[in-house]
Amino acid sequence: MTYKERVGIFEAYHRAATGPRISEDEWDNEIIPGTLSKLKKKYNIKMDKKQIVPTDPELINNIFQAGLEMLTTTGVYCIDTGRVIKYTEDEILTAIKAAPKKFYLGEGNDAVLMQDRKHDDCRPPVIQGGPTGAPVSEEQFLNMHEAYAKEPLVDTIVNGVLQTIHGFDPTPNTPWEIAAVRSEVQMLRLAQARAGRPGMGL
Repeated sequence: MTYKERVGIFEAYHRAATGPRISEDEWDNEIIPGTLSKLKKKYNIKMDKKQIVPTDPELINNIFQAGLEMLTTTGVYCIDTGRVIKYTEDEILTAIKAAPKKFYLGEGNDAVLMQDRKHDDCRPPVIQGGPTGAPVSEEQFLNMHEAYAKEPLVDTIVNGVLQTIHGFDPTPNTPWEIAAVRSEVQMLRLAQARAGRPGMGL
C-alpha cells in the first residue's frame, strides 16, 4: 500500500516515544558507521578528492539511493527518548515530493530566494554566514554578527550562541537559557540594523 500522507508532528512524536530503544553510544559507534560502510560497498561510492561535488549521473543516483536506504534502515535517533523514529521508503519519497521547490528567506529588500539547484546549476547559491551555533562571548556577540551582516556576499545569518548571559552560564531548562535566547535575538536584529540590512533572514 502506497503511503499518501506526510508524517505529521504528532505521528513523529508518537514514533519517538514508542520506537526501538537504543543507547546513544550504540547508535553513534555501531549502527551508523556499520550501515554506512555496508552501503558504501553496496553502491560502489568512492570520493574523488579533486571533485568535491560529484557530477557523474550514476554516482549521483547511487548516493541518493544509498541515502534513501540509510534512512529507511536506521531511521532517525531521538536523543530525548533514546528511541529510533522509523520511516518507510514511501513516507520519505512523499515528503521529498511535497517539499517546497523555492521560498524566501528574510523580508523586504533583504529577502533572498532559496530554490532547489542541480549540480550544474549556473545560478549562485544562497550564502549563509555566521558562527553557526558556536559559543560567542557577550562582549563580541554584537560586533561579530554585525561584521557578517556587513559582508555583501552573505545573504542570511546563521548565528552563534551566547557563552554567558550577564556572566552566568545559560544552563538548559533554566531562566538563564531563556534570557540568553532573548538577548541573542535582540542583538542579532540590532546587528543587522546597524549593518543597514534589517530584513536579513536568520
